[in-house]
Amino acid sequence: MARLAGRSAIVTGGARGIGAHYSRALAAAGARVMIADIADGTALAAQIEAACGAGTAASAVCDVSDEAQVMRLVAGTVERFGGIDILVNNAALYASLPPVKCTEIDVALWDRVMAVNVRGPFLMAKHVAPHMIARKAGKIVNIASGTAYKGLPDFLHYVTSKGAIVSFTRALSRDLGGHNICVNTLAPGLILSDTGLENTAHLDQSRSSVIASRAIKRDGYPADLLGALIFLASSDSDFVTGQTIAVDGGSVNT
Repeated sequence: MARLAGRSAIVTGGARGIGAHYSRALAAAGARVMIADIADGTALAAQIEAACGAGTAASAVCDVSDEAQVMRLVAGTVERFGGIDILVNNAALYASLPPVKCTEIDVALWDRVMAVNVRGPFLMAKHVAPHMIARKAGKIVNIASGTAYKGLPDFLHYVTSKGAIVSFTRALSRDLGGHNICVNTLAPGLILSDTGLENTAHLDQSRSSVIASRAIKRDGYPADLLGALIFLASSDSDFVTGQTIAVDGGSVNT
C-alpha cells in the first residue's frame, strides 16, 4: 500500500517550482493533494490525476497572507477531501527577489516578504490545526532554508523570514504535540528548480560557494528533497516533531 494512502494534503505554493514537485510526490505516495498557489494549478492537477487517478488532485488560487482566502482554501479542501491530514507550508517569496543591500530594502517589500513567508504559514496552521485536532492526528511540514543557519548577503528579508520559520516550528510543535500532531521543518539548500533557474542572480551569487561548502559536492535538485518530505508527511515520522531536517548535501549541520 502507498505510504500516504487515504490521506489528504494541502501544498501551498504547490503549482510551480519545488512546490510542484512536492505536489506530485505526495500524490504518487497515495495522498489526495490540494494545490494552493497564487498561480493557476489546474494544469498540474490534471497531470497528477492522469498519472495517479481521478480525484487525486485539485487546485485553488490562494494568497496565504490573506486570512479570508486561507479560510476559503481550508474549507474547500475539507469539503473536497473530507479532511486535512498533511499541510506543507511551502509558499514563499524568494525566486522573484533581487539581491538588495540591507540598507536599501524598502519597508513595503520587507513587510510583503514577512506577510507571505511568516504570516502565511501561521494563518495556514491556525485554520488547519482545528481539523487535525478533531482527528487527533496530523503532519505539518514547514519549508525553511539552510540560509537561516549561515546567512546570505543581500537577502536579509528572506533569511530573516526563514529563521522565523525554524522558531515557528519549535513553538508550534509544543502547542500541538498533545493532539498527536507532528510539526517539523524541511530546510533545503540551494536547489536548481525551474523557478530558481529563472533568476540567475541567485545562482551567480551563490552556486559555486554553496557547492564548496557541501560535504557532497554537487548541485541540489528538487528530487533530492522528496524522500525527506514523504518521511515527514508519513507515519514513519510519528515520533519526530519540532525538528529541522536540512537537505543540502551537508552544507549546514542543524
